[in-house]
Amino acid sequence: MPFHKKRLEAEISEAFIKQQRDLIGRGPQETKTYIVHDMVIVRFKGVLTVEEKHLVQHDTGRKVVKQMRQVLREMYSKNFEDIVEKHTKCKVLSSHSDISTKMGERIEVFVVDKDLEKCLEKEELR
Repeated sequence: MPFHKKRLEAEISEAFIKQQRDLIGRGPQETKTYIVHDMVIVRFKGVLTVEEKHLVQHDTGRKVVKQMRQVLREMYSKNFEDIVEKHTKCKVLSSHSDISTKMGERIEVFVVDKDLEKCLEKEELR
């Protein structure tokens, strides 16, 4: 894997960790970004707060946590897309998100306007 791609993935992960700390007061336990063709995929592990971990043990609580996280995601989706656009220099066409209350993980997928992976490979060959 080209060094530039790894570095960009790490920079995006760090930017998202900082954003999470600013928004929620704590970041995920682990964040990993993957650039795959025209997608930037960000996987967050250990995202649930202590309170949310207690809530998700019950059906009603699980629904509440998912709804609350979805509302927060919608509120800050532009901020998330800005992070991807700033670091990749690509336009975000669409973004998608989901949280697994069972695993305590969240995933974000950003579809950008070009095959970023291919662009990075070409850049690496120069």
